[in-house]
Amino acid sequence: MDRIVVADDHPLFREALVSAVRKARPEAGVVECSSFAEADAALAKEPVDLLLLDLKLSDVEGMTGLNLVRANHPAVPVVVVSASEEPHTVRRTLAVGASGFIPKSASLDTMVEAISQVLDGETWAPDVGEAEGEEADLQSRIASLTPSQMRILEGLKAGRLNKQIAYDLGVTEATIKAHLTSVFRKLGVQNRTQAVILSQQIDLG
Repeated sequence: MDRIVVADDHPLFREALVSAVRKARPEAGVVECSSFAEADAALAKEPVDLLLLDLKLSDVEGMTGLNLVRANHPAVPVVVVSASEEPHTVRRTLAVGASGFIPKSASLDTMVEAISQVLDGETWAPDVGEAEGEEADLQSRIASLTPSQMRILEGLKAGRLNKQIAYDLGVTEATIKAHLTSVFRKLGVQNRTQAVILSQQIDLG
């Protein structure tokens, strides 16, 4: 039986997502969450087949929630749900590792279709065309980071010191320093400040 986590802090829309899940997979077990912390706890508790994640939850900003899920639970397919339907928003979530993108304006049938396709191992998102120029370059650089490197980048954005990030990840400070060298190289930056500024360019707030 599929286990699906629905994370959205708006009760009515969360109810709509749950209805779509029930229609797509009537036998699925559904866990409803109103915050990222609740969703993260549900992911850690037992295996999850799909996470429906609101891009703007009260306890995370922009892409941070998606980044953390991709870093901490890389095997879990994530469908981002967002009121923003801007092409760059869709492209950036997919570039970071989302398996799908559902606009909040989507009909129930569209939600069902998206959920079904992702559960079947495919991706689903509105057709917004390909990224070009600087946007495509930024996406490719962020997407090149490993899950561990993404967690380190999130630590930098949170203003944490190397030793604090090392504690969070259960590794040595020397390991963090080595990872940072690779992160800076992949992002094409020279220091922590530049890395944070660059990462904020894809943070959708």
